[in-house]
Amino acid sequence: MVSVAQSISEVDAEEWDACACGDGETNPFLLHAFLRALEVSGSACGEQGWLPQHLTVRDASGALVGCAPVYLKSHSYGEYVFDSSWASFAARMGVSYYPKLQCCVPFTPVTGSRLLVSAAARGGGGPGYPAVASALAQGLRAVGDAYDVSSVHVTFDTAAECDRLSGEGFLRRVGIQYHWYNEGYGSFDDFLMDLRQGKRKNIRQERKKVARAGLRCRRLSGADLTPEVWDRFYGWYRGTVDRKWGTAYLTRGFFEELGRTMGDRVLLVVAEEDGTQGPEGRLVAGALNLVGSHALFGRNWGCDEGRDVPGLHFEVCYYQALEAAIERGLPRVEAGAQGEHKIQRGYLPRKTYSSHLLREPSVRAAVGSFLDRERAEMEYAVRALTEHVSPFKEGKGAQELGAFSLD
Repeated sequence: MVSVAQSISEVDAEEWDACACGDGETNPFLLHAFLRALEVSGSACGEQGWLPQHLTVRDASGALVGCAPVYLKSHSYGEYVFDSSWASFAARMGVSYYPKLQCCVPFTPVTGSRLLVSAAARGGGGPGYPAVASALAQGLRAVGDAYDVSSVHVTFDTAAECDRLSGEGFLRRVGIQYHWYNEGYGSFDDFLMDLRQGKRKNIRQERKKVARAGLRCRRLSGADLTPEVWDRFYGWYRGTVDRKWGTAYLTRGFFEELGRTMGDRVLLVVAEEDGTQGPEGRLVAGALNLVGSHALFGRNWGCDEGRDVPGLHFEVCYYQALEAAIERGLPRVEAGAQGEHKIQRGYLPRKTYSSHLLREPSVRAAVGSFLDRERAEMEYAVRALTEHVSPFKEGKGAQELGAFSLD
């Protein structure tokens, strides 16, 4: 049976997480605690144009076997898969684009399962993944029909889910992010030795600039995440948003709730004065990461005005994350959306996916034509970047570079 929960709090946390981790990987953004932090903090709620419509599927015994994070939306902000041009085209055609139905993790451009199916359901005694995933896909259609929305969107889904939804009539969209892969490195220097000499030298020089500026880095989690630390980080977050003329989607309460309920999965890298150029121990910059079973995920960053010294962003956001992943034995680091500059620091292109069901035939035809052209452009970009811009020595990083065919 498929039903809708209008708050994540209506779903038992243990049952939800059993589905979220049903594929054997723990993605922290799909956990009940993360989605709840967004809702209870007022970051993703109806008042902000994110009305929860989470899908749940239960078997004959009443056990939760599948779920999906879903929102009825009155805008396209906070998604990182941009469709504002589609909305403008729809308006010119006399079609109301909003509201729309969005299956995603708000404000989080991180690939992961969206049709969440428990391990028990996937097993021999359960209904099986295809049956539950199909029920969820049909549930998305049904909720969209009930609200008479223009479209249903599933963003940052997996390649397999995108294939499945294509069979359900969804259009496929391909994007690019930049991820770092751990080739069994024992240390940061081991990673550097896989790079070309010039790239290796540049990274070492960038790291030295931070030390010469009188700054050192620490990694905080758990009990280290005090209200005072979150006050500092929230100020940096707001400063970054303001400088980019953006919108601060996340409230101060979100970060504290995150630290309170998921502190063991939070890795907050902070830069502090070492006493040579400022008061020792004073925090001046930070980057928020979340730790999964198979990856470290970088999210938000910021620093004090006037203290963004050369190399600080790269040190706090990238190099500290790589070191932490190596120490923890994590296979990869995902540093968020955009940023071709990440390639020179060992982050390689990787495809991302989204799936889009547009109900108005004229809008669907126009968007489908656009996506066909865009996929060709993505293919060219991936090939050009991997063949001509990789910082790795010849023969290094080949495992990743060979994985980007768009077939």
